[in-house]
Amino acid sequence: MPPKKSFPLRIDPKLHEALEHWAADELRSVNAHIEFLLREATRRAGRLPAKVVEKKEEDGAGPKSR
Repeated sequence: MPPKKSFPLRIDPKLHEALEHWAADELRSVNAHIEFLLREATRRAGRLPAKVVEKKEEDGAGPKSR
């Protein structure tokens, strides 16, 4: 698997705080949760190739079952 792309992200502190709480509720790091949210939004918009969605779900990065 190719290495992940790193880049700086400027985000409102209140939004980051909300993401921290949400990520903790889902047992994820903030970074992993942001990636999850972006992947889901991209998939729903039909802009993420199906192979990427399938691969991530196989890796356990897909939607969590409760």
